[in-house]
Amino acid sequence: MELKDIRIEIDEIDKQMTELFKRRMDCSRKVAECKIENSLTVLNTERELAVLDKVEKNSQPYGASARLMYSTIMELSRALQHDMAGSGAKLKNVIMTAESVVPFESEKIRVACFGAEGAYSHKAAMTIFPNSLPRFYSPFKEVFSAVQNGQADFGIIPIENSSAGSVTAVYDLMLKYRFYIAAAADIPVRHCLAAKKDTKPEDIRRIYSHEQALLQCSDFLGCRSNIEVKAYISTAQAAKMVSESDETGIAAICSEDAAKKYGLEVLQRGFQNDPDNCTRFIVISKKLYITDSADKISLCFALPHVTGSLYSILCRFAAHGLNLTKIESRPINGRGFEYFFYLDFTGSTSESGTRDLLCALSEEITDFSFLGNYREFTEGE
Repeated sequence: MELKDIRIEIDEIDKQMTELFKRRMDCSRKVAECKIENSLTVLNTERELAVLDKVEKNSQPYGASARLMYSTIMELSRALQHDMAGSGAKLKNVIMTAESVVPFESEKIRVACFGAEGAYSHKAAMTIFPNSLPRFYSPFKEVFSAVQNGQADFGIIPIENSSAGSVTAVYDLMLKYRFYIAAAADIPVRHCLAAKKDTKPEDIRRIYSHEQALLQCSDFLGCRSNIEVKAYISTAQAAKMVSESDETGIAAICSEDAAKKYGLEVLQRGFQNDPDNCTRFIVISKKLYITDSADKISLCFALPHVTGSLYSILCRFAAHGLNLTKIESRPINGRGFEYFFYLDFTGSTSESGTRDLLCALSEEITDFSFLGNYREFTEGE
């Protein structure tokens, strides 16, 4: 048999499968109507697992592939049933009643900022809230506490870096507090080595900075085995400490703004591993804001350590044509091999399909939290 003949046969099979898929989805509509009429939940895990086990058994030697295909069909079927049932009414109400205007330009807004004056988070604060007078907190949990206790309307914290990766401590705090994200900002990070006036590079025997900054400069530091490297609370606070210390031969890796703020002399610039180094900061809030320009969505949820559990969720995003931009997993304390997942994707809750997907997931997934629909700022806007 030639290839063209095989393809003709495949086309005929695909035609039959398409018609069968349409019939199956029509049956899903009837199932939804019955469940709505009898006040039954959409998800029936026991029924789904029984069907999948049967499909896998009867589809050898392609059992695993058949199970995956039917798992996807069931996800799509369930999504259809959720849409018909109007699932997730509680989340839908939260989204539809969100504040539509964030007071970015207000002078009265109270902003809790990680670190100290001159920190990269300070630059992020000025990018997003140009007229504010931020108050500074450290470590990260104090920023969250300030928002939680009403000392601040918004908090600004770094969540990931283009070269050093995720700030896992912040992800853990996001999962703990479940605050909303009101905005984000991508800030270029250009590190410098700063010390007291008249300090020579060859005199440096100890360097202080935040652990993320040290990771971002690992190549530079790795070539200087004679210098001790010490993690500090933040880059700006490291600069402040160096300026106030009586100790000689110490320096800080910080921003040039921090060096200037604390009267330090810049000995070297731009030595981070990645010349395009950038840190993403998020704005946390107890209140949900969704502006008309919002184009990124964040959420978190828990999944059991079961084969295919993450795939079954992600295929729903693919079915809606949504582009995932970030996925982060964190272990759940006390629940062995179960994980929280943090997800970012491009989209808007003003689109009914996206909103319906979120509402459906909110009823299916354990510990589901919608964290916000927001826009990202860039320095210089």
